[in-house]
This record gives sequence, structure tokens and C-alpha cells, in this order.
Amino acid sequence: MKKSGLLNSEITKVLADLRHTDQVVIGDCGLPVPENVKEIDLSLKLGTPSFKEVFDLLIEDMKVESAVLATEIKENNPKVESHIRNQIEGISYVSHEEFKVLTQQAKAIIRTGEATPYANILLQAGVIF
Repeated sequence: MKKSGLLNSEITKVLADLRHTDQVVIGDCGLPVPENVKEIDLSLKLGTPSFKEVFDLLIEDMKVESAVLATEIKENNPKVESHIRNQIEGISYVSHEEFKVLTQQAKAIIRTGEATPYANILLQAGVIF
């Protein structure tokens, strides 16, 4: 049994299998999941677990090269955007509609219980060497 860090076996497996440029999405409870993408549903109720909780744990274990956010987060959810910007670099922005198209290439989408607008991020894996 693991002693610390991420305990969710599905997330741990996805992270272990990532290669350079592979992508993982953390989404709010309303983000649609394309049929061909693995969904890891962590939602328990509105707000639980929060986007921030899942994001913070994930980036402890994942080498992030870059990230994509919806442009709409800037105006509609500045607290979550600020939290992300304080944690990682290499952020680019696309429309929310384009963001949803990009999720089709993700290795997995992790669904949180987050119920604030545009609390979604696409994380691209870097390399550790």
C-alpha cells in the first residue's frame, strides 16, 4: 500500500503511463467527456473534491511542460486562474469551445465536484531528464 501522495489507483496508473507531450485534463463537474477518453470521476457532491485539491495533488506527481485554459476563466473565475498561475508556467489560452475539442486527445479526464465556471485545465506532460 502507498504511504503518501495520490492514493487513487486510476490516476496513479495514468500518470505512470504518461510520455512526453501526453495530456491529462482536470475538469469541473460539467465538462463533457468524449466517448473515446478515459473518465476518472472523483465527484462526490457539488464542490467536493474541489478543482484546487485535485490540481494541487496532481502537479505534485506530474512533470508539467505546459497547460491550456479556456480564455473565459480570466473573467469568470479569476480565483482559480490565479491559483493555477501561481503553481505552473507555460499556460496558453483558447476558447472554451476549442478547449473541449482539445480534450479529445487526452489520455484521461479527471472529473472533480467543482461547480465554478471554467475550472478546467489541460496539462501536457514534460520529461524528467
